Amino acid sequence: MREQGLQGKKALVTGAGRGLGRAIALALASRGADVACWDVNEEGLKETARLIGELGRKAVCRVMDITRTAELPAAMDEDAAALGGLDILVNNAGVNRPVPALEVTEECWDSILAVNLKAPFFIAQAAVKHMTGGGRIINITSSLSTNVLDKRVPYQTSKGGINVLTRALALEWAPLGITVNAVGPAIVATEMTKAMGSSSSVHPKMLLGRLVQPEEIGSAVAFLASDEAAMITGQALFVDEGWSIH
Repeated sequence: MREQGLQGKKALVTGAGRGLGRAIALALASRGADVACWDVNEEGLKETARLIGELGRKAVCRVMDITRTAELPAAMDEDAAALGGLDILVNNAGVNRPVPALEVTEECWDSILAVNLKAPFFIAQAAVKHMTGGGRIINITSSLSTNVLDKRVPYQTSKGGINVLTRALALEWAPLGITVNAVGPAIVATEMTKAMGSSSSVHPKMLLGRLVQPEEIGSAVAFLASDEAAMITGQALFVDEGWSIH
């Protein structure tokens, strides 16, 4: 068990049913937080909840399609009530569909931006009213928000938007005592990256020569959620082996 730096805090993590989202939820729980977990994968949520329970923390799970924005406020209200408040929001859920730019359809564009950019804003908007006396919002961005590869225009656009959203909300919500930051991974060793084939290999711009582990992203998120990061806001912390310096 790690040092209980988030003891008694209440968190919500989107996309918590597997991979990076699960690692983030467990990182927060291992430091003492109770966690509400949203995902479209019910079985994955059950496993995440079981693991959180093994850490001695409470898990509240909801099968949730975050693109149904009209449902977000009520879901947020219910889960914040079940937790007994809300201190931390992690907008982690995301999708990536590599497609050549000339083949991107309107459906492809809209579906990626709906999950990666539109939903995080409206989830944050719904969360803020529960963060009385301050809170932490952490958005998951990407190295590809500042550097680009081919066949990823909608994804990269969405993550560039997340960087701007992070700074804009940090400015507007600072008077509420809320910090807003982002964590930007490079290629993380998850089932999603394995399913993308060659995208799961180590890129030459990853200078340390291996895939980023989900737990390493979880640690960065937990730091930004902690009191140690109280004076950090509007920033993107890239955990990407130097990819973003190129």
